[in-house]
Amino acid sequence: MTVSVQELTGDYVLDPAHTRIGFVARHAMVTKVRGAFHQFEGTAHLDGADPAASTAQVVIKTESIDTGVEQRDQHLRTNDFLDAPNFPDITFRTTSVESLSDTEHRVTGDLTIKDTTRPISFDLEYTGNAVDPFGNLRVGLEGSVAISRKEFGVTWNAALEGGGVLVGDKVVLEFDISAIKQV
Repeated sequence: MTVSVQELTGDYVLDPAHTRIGFVARHAMVTKVRGAFHQFEGTAHLDGADPAASTAQVVIKTESIDTGVEQRDQHLRTNDFLDAPNFPDITFRTTSVESLSDTEHRVTGDLTIKDTTRPISFDLEYTGNAVDPFGNLRVGLEGSVAISRKEFGVTWNAALEGGGVLVGDKVVLEFDISAIKQV
């Protein structure tokens, strides 16, 4: 049984078992590498009557990066990329939420990677809600945003023999969210 948007108002936590925070980056100018972060936590306050009063914050553990290739993942954890030992968290905190339609919202907030914080905006689609077998109300949200890794101090690269670079500047962050309402 689904509930109305107004009934969704409340506090939520991300369900890490059913949420994916992923990324896509261009590799060697010809293909894409996909990956995800497996350790994160997040909370949100959703306001169905006034979406602008909604807030969210997410903390991602940089050491949990996973592209399916351990050698690459180890490199991504070094100072060349995320510098996980010195910057263990990537954080995001909303500064505003704008309703675009009943199911689309523009989320703006501060993203911090390494020692750099920059504002980002992205559209987040409300994909539905349901009560799970344990009686928890869940909401689904999905969206993505392209960022420049250089703007966050992630500048390592290698020139390719035929021209171009090994790692593209644009990284697309992907969000597939299942959040559980707190009682």
